[in-house]
Amino acid sequence: MPLFEGGNLLWTLNDKRCVNFKTCGANGDSTTGTAKVNLDLATQFAIGQHALRLGQCTAGDVVKDRVVNLMRIGLIQGTLRYAYIVGELAGTEKERAEGAVFAASVLPALHKCSATAATTVYDNMKLGASSTSMAAVKRAFEDNYECLGITCADVGGLWFGAINDYYPGAAPCKDASTSSTLSVGGIVGITIAILVAIILLFLLCVVVRRERAGKPLFLNMEKMRT
Repeated sequence: MPLFEGGNLLWTLNDKRCVNFKTCGANGDSTTGTAKVNLDLATQFAIGQHALRLGQCTAGDVVKDRVVNLMRIGLIQGTLRYAYIVGELAGTEKERAEGAVFAASVLPALHKCSATAATTVYDNMKLGASSTSMAAVKRAFEDNYECLGITCADVGGLWFGAINDYYPGAAPCKDASTSSTLSVGGIVGITIAILVAIILLFLLCVVVRRERAGKPLFLNMEKMRT
């Protein structure tokens, strides 16, 4: 059950979209409960209020920026949802209009990050668009999540409950910081480090064995002087 029943504006929108994008709950991985973004916003509101009561305006400004970034998540989810409905499911004129409005609400922020990405979203979501590509809209947003101050996990992917999986082509992207896949360079580096460690360990064993056998590998410095 959501934290608050009813409500208006972005709070309610976020609770609706989290069901569509599997971003409900404290971990943002459920289709029931309060949207994670709403829980995050409530936390930021409390932190911001405390900062202002202490007269810490700079800290309050940081919270304000974070709140603005979080408030875009439901709008981006709305844009992506209608991009799929219009582009893949031949959406109605009403659905095209809803998609255009959602897109218009985030285009200024996206344009600040990338004019090219904003143009891509506009061309695909505007009223009268000749075609709509969900893949193009999705990529345009995903390429700029970092600039927008959000993550792939924040937005999630368009969830198809009937098959317990994401709609084809609508799965969430992967955040670089949470990826467990090592790059080729990383694997090579680890391999070399292991080989060097093995060689050093082997040499150490040789030195110890010769010392115990009375045949030191390295002569005493005093003997070298004579």
